[in-house]
Amino acid sequence: MPKISAVIITMNEEQLIEQCLQSLDNVADEVIVVDSFSTDSTEQICRKYNVKFVQREFTGFMDQKNYAVSLASHEYILSLDADEALSEELQKSLLKVKDNIRFEGYRVNRLSNYCGKWMRHSAWYPDPQLRLFRADRGKWGLFNVHETFIMNHHSRISKLEGDLLHWPCTSERDLIEKIAKYSEIAAHEFYSANKKASFITPYFHCFWRFFQTYFIRLGFLDGKNGFAVCRTGAYSSFLKYKKLWMLRKKKQKKS
Repeated sequence: MPKISAVIITMNEEQLIEQCLQSLDNVADEVIVVDSFSTDSTEQICRKYNVKFVQREFTGFMDQKNYAVSLASHEYILSLDADEALSEELQKSLLKVKDNIRFEGYRVNRLSNYCGKWMRHSAWYPDPQLRLFRADRGKWGLFNVHETFIMNHHSRISKLEGDLLHWPCTSERDLIEKIAKYSEIAAHEFYSANKKASFITPYFHCFWRFFQTYFIRLGFLDGKNGFAVCRTGAYSSFLKYKKLWMLRKKKQKKS
C-alpha cells in the first residue's frame, strides 16, 4: 500500500489547525507542518500530534508549499491548508484509493463555510482542488493568491468522492480584510505578468463577477449569506484590477 505525506503551511492558525490535524488521523502516514514563526499557540497544538514541525520564513504561498513538498518522505502528497479538514466521506475515499492508486493526481470538491452556513453555489462550490498528487509530477505555480499544483503533461488525474471542508473566514469583516490583503498581492502579480487594465476594467470585472456567481452559478440559492459571498467576491475583483490600474498609472507617470 503506497504511503501518503500530508503537508500544511501555517502562520497563527490556532483556531483551526487542530481540526485539520485530527481529520488526517488514519489517513496520512506522515504529517509535515511548515510554520512561518507563529506567535500564537499553533506550534503547541501541532506538537500534540505526531507531526514534523519546521519553521521557515514566509517567502510566498507557492514557494512555501513547494518547500513543504520537498520535505516529504513519501511519493504521494496530500496538501491541505490550515483552515481545511477532510470530511468523513473524503477520509474513506482516501483510504480506499490508497489500496489502489492508479492516477498521478486526484481532485476533490471544496465546500466552504461562511458565517456558519455551508455555501453550495456561486464560485464557492464545487470549487475543485487538486490536493493528492505525486510529488515528482509537478509543482505549485500560477499566482501566489490562487496557487495551484500544476501537473506535468500526460499526468493522469481522477476525482475523489467527498468534500474538503473549508473555513475561510470568521465573519464578513474578516473576509473583507483578507480580500484587501490578497488583492494587493494579486495586483502586483498581474502587473508582473503584464496584464492590462484601464479605468473601466475594475468596474467590468466587478459587475461580471457578481452577475456570474449570483445569477449564473445560483449564488442566490444560498440566501443572504450567498448574496454576501457574491458581493465580496465582486469587491475582490474590483480591488485587484483597481490596484493594477493604479500601478500602471504610477509607472506611466514615472516614465
